[in-house]
Amino acid sequence: MTSTEQLETVEITKLNAIAAGTNKKVPRIVAAGLGGKLMGTADLVKVTAEEITQDSMESLAEKDAREKAEYANKKHISEEPWTRDNWAKKINWLNLILVAGVPAIGMGAAFTITPQFKTIVLAFILYVFSGVSITAGYHRLYAHKSYDAALPVRMFFAFFGAGAIEGSIKWWGHSHRVHHRYTDTPRDPYDARRGFWYSHMGWMLQKANPKNRARADISDLVADKVVVFQHKHYLLLMIFSAFVFPTLVAGYFWGDYWGGFIYGGVLKSFIIQQATFCVNSLAHWIGTQPFDDRRTPRDHVLTAFVTFGEGYHNFHHEFPSDYRNALKWYQYDPTKMVIYALSQLGLAWNLKKFSQNAIEQGLLQQQQKKLDRQRQKLNWGSSVEELPVWTREEFNARAKKEGLIIISGIIHNVKNFIKEHPGGQALIRATLGKDATDAFSGAVYRHSNAAHNILATMRVAVVKDVSVNANTFDAQEEFMAKEKQN
Repeated sequence: MTSTEQLETVEITKLNAIAAGTNKKVPRIVAAGLGGKLMGTADLVKVTAEEITQDSMESLAEKDAREKAEYANKKHISEEPWTRDNWAKKINWLNLILVAGVPAIGMGAAFTITPQFKTIVLAFILYVFSGVSITAGYHRLYAHKSYDAALPVRMFFAFFGAGAIEGSIKWWGHSHRVHHRYTDTPRDPYDARRGFWYSHMGWMLQKANPKNRARADISDLVADKVVVFQHKHYLLLMIFSAFVFPTLVAGYFWGDYWGGFIYGGVLKSFIIQQATFCVNSLAHWIGTQPFDDRRTPRDHVLTAFVTFGEGYHNFHHEFPSDYRNALKWYQYDPTKMVIYALSQLGLAWNLKKFSQNAIEQGLLQQQQKKLDRQRQKLNWGSSVEELPVWTREEFNARAKKEGLIIISGIIHNVKNFIKEHPGGQALIRATLGKDATDAFSGAVYRHSNAAHNILATMRVAVVKDVSVNANTFDAQEEFMAKEKQN
């Protein structure tokens, strides 16, 4: 390469266009009509790569200043404080009816309707089918492409996933990819920083701010004919799968129409919704962060039990395309077992796993971060670079009076430790005013690691023109090695 040649720089806007899928024509993410309203507002996805790039390149202060000026005279209803006059305008009434109103009616009806035992079994089976369709289907298969599945499996997930009443695969997958791309930022649809309630249900029950609109590439999803069909006919599929199907099964086979509708339909869908919502809330609230603590996702067995194994969320956000959520054999992850079982039957393949080396690197790095934070809280003594330099004459003049000794070229004040010395006062008094390097390093006693740490907190100066070794423990080991050789 000549001196006049330059390396080509990546065009950020172009990359953002690819990441957002705006570099090609993609059918609308939010469907038209009532079916579309069930899955959010189109205003939240109308964003260009240029706008995304501007947000990404700006500092938070610059962005806040720009948005403050832009929305000074036209605040969105979501930015207005809650009042008696505007609270109704801030609520997404359709979602409120579906997510809270319908279940409330179902719960009320449950007190007057006693289901047959067969209906309870049916409700549980449909609960499992819908739950696995969300976790193994919507989430791991479609949103993260962690494996490939045969057509019958994809059709199963599309049908019973619609019965969970959580939107189409296309809309759900897009929202989840946006969540991973913008975790814990205003663009995150269920930003956990806004509180447990908001990330659990609040984000759906109130109108979202269009200025936080975002996009993610879903060209792979719209290339799947099952996804396209389900999205196009989502409203009909949702009503049939969630309510009509359980009603007909329970009613036709054992005459329990109302039990099928209430328990196999309404209450089953409500419980599935709440379980899924816990991935957005509970999994960002309780548990440990063994891989990364810069963001909110956490690992906890309770969340795993509630969410069909999606509770090891800290791992998932670090390794999102891994078909597993739980690594250990004893960790609860039935979704992982379902996917593995499908692969053994030839119905799933290309199961993705991050390398064990990458996983252990993440664990070790997080452990090191915790150790570093703990280390900063402790007194390790002054660094050698911070210490003043004394001549031998200055040391000799002050040593006996101030209780000074030299070890590895560093002057230490041991006056207050003389009476605490485990080896007795006589030993340490005999070293005052002298270089005790060899004696401390093993010629008299081989000191413990704790002794070296305590000694470091007593540093006061270094001796001019003398070799200095701040790591007295290593110096001791070198001295002992030489002694063995002799």
